[in-house]
Amino acid sequence: MGIDLAVNLVYQMFKITLIISTPVILLIFIVGLLISILQAATQINEMTITFVPKIIAALIGLIIFGSWMTTKLVDYTRESFETIIQIIK
Repeated sequence: MGIDLAVNLVYQMFKITLIISTPVILLIFIVGLLISILQAATQINEMTITFVPKIIAALIGLIIFGSWMTTKLVDYTRESFETIIQIIK
């Protein structure tokens, strides 16, 4: 296994991680920003208020994007196994 192949495998790993996590993280970020604006406008500074909407947003994001994320992970795993098989041969 050459250095370029190892670097490529690590690059693909980080790339798929970033692609898969982006939609849910952006959704949580937007909900957190909206809650922060609401808290600033109403001057309610309770820290526990932000957790429940973020958890609900994460669950909704996983429900919406879950099948797409699973498909991407399965494709990546299949490609990784095919690469490993080619290395072994």
